[in-house]
Amino acid sequence: MTTAETSEQEEEVAGGRQAKIVALVVAVSFFMQILDGTIVATSLPQMAASFSVQPVSMSIGITVYMLTMAAFIPLSGWLGDRFGARRVFLTSIGVFTVASLFCAFSGSLTEFVLWRAVQGAGSALMTPVGRIIVLKNARKSELVQAIALITWPALTAPVIGPVLGGFITTYASWHWNFLINIPIGVLGMGLVLRFVPEQREADAGRLDLVGFLLSAAGLTFLLAALELSVKWEGGLLPVISMLAAGIVLSVMATRHFLTIDNPLLDLSAFRVQTFSMSTLSAGTACRVAINATPFLLPLLFQLGFGLSSIAAGTYLLVYFLGNLGMKTVTTPLLRFFGFRRVLVLNGLIAAFSIVACGFLTPDTSQFFIHALLFLAGLSRSMEFTALNTLAFADIGPAQRSSASTLSSMLQQVSMLLGVAVAAAVLNIAAALRGAETAVLADFRWAFVLVGAIGVVSSLRFLQLPSEAGAEVSGHRKFQRN
Repeated sequence: MTTAETSEQEEEVAGGRQAKIVALVVAVSFFMQILDGTIVATSLPQMAASFSVQPVSMSIGITVYMLTMAAFIPLSGWLGDRFGARRVFLTSIGVFTVASLFCAFSGSLTEFVLWRAVQGAGSALMTPVGRIIVLKNARKSELVQAIALITWPALTAPVIGPVLGGFITTYASWHWNFLINIPIGVLGMGLVLRFVPEQREADAGRLDLVGFLLSAAGLTFLLAALELSVKWEGGLLPVISMLAAGIVLSVMATRHFLTIDNPLLDLSAFRVQTFSMSTLSAGTACRVAINATPFLLPLLFQLGFGLSSIAAGTYLLVYFLGNLGMKTVTTPLLRFFGFRRVLVLNGLIAAFSIVACGFLTPDTSQFFIHALLFLAGLSRSMEFTALNTLAFADIGPAQRSSASTLSSMLQQVSMLLGVAVAAAVLNIAAALRGAETAVLADFRWAFVLVGAIGVVSSLRFLQLPSEAGAEVSGHRKFQRN
């Protein structure tokens, strides 16, 4: 081996190590962000007592966070290009961390809502800009591992968040649900300063203000409609009105982006089959099914089985372990089978494991429940990583910022849509029985319907060519060898 070849190999190894470090740094911040979104709900009654308001009034803290985040997500890609992804990412972590501190020390509901809005603005920039940083620092051969690293917070935080939040609220106070973000945020900013290089676009262009206003309003109305449908309050008229407004504004934003020279969001990424299928069509439906599961499982164990929140949490920890267990074999499986086979076969496993959860009863053996939840966690982790990696397998450098922003927007929609669909089925099933609370039979309908969505979406991936994303997974190279 020549000196030049040795030097080139050393540079590849160093580059791969750098990509992993950057992905880990981004993952730390993602974990803080997603954990906060799931941990807060457990302490709403205690917060209501502290602010001398009714517990139902506290839901505005979650709603305003979600809506503010929706409003600022479309702006994230342009800000990253204009001011530098590292600088914007660092700022977003700082804003989120400081807002968390003020949330913890809020003395009234008004103060809390104000700082939750600021927190949502910081959160809006964190995910898409963090993903842009990872995409810019990882070669295609390193993309599977890099995406897997930044995907684990989305898999683990929603599962451990409620358990951790319940523990903190019970044995400490609700303030610590926000104060826990401070050391994580400070650590994240220190890691960004130390390990993340600055990469800035030469010319980001002028801000497309009209496009920003239309897309922000459209996404905000869509998510508000889904959030309201989950709460099942106020009747159908507000939900339908907001949903219609969101669709109309989103269509107007799309037409605007397609007709101007320098749009806020470049929609050409949707012409790339791997991106459009893994984010917009089959990918969205698949995420709807998978995202509904962490919402349904704790309710199943508490309302259907009659277990305490702590006992239900132990089952969720098994589900969480399944999410972690898949990480070590994700890359080899994608290399051996390729994206299409993994998304179809693993997607079907994930979907049927969801359906099987609907047939669990309090008399089902604990071993079988643990095995099923572990399998569901494994397949969920594999599917999310495959979807998130394939989405950017064929995206060019000029499309990265817009593609990352579009992916974040669609993931927010699919996350709330999954919860909305599951909640709607539970509510309808209970209403047909003339009851207000769901029972075990109602959960069966919810799991079966959500699983059916997963089956259909998995089969849609058969439309992908067998070599889809092969440059990233190494599938063709493995076949030749």
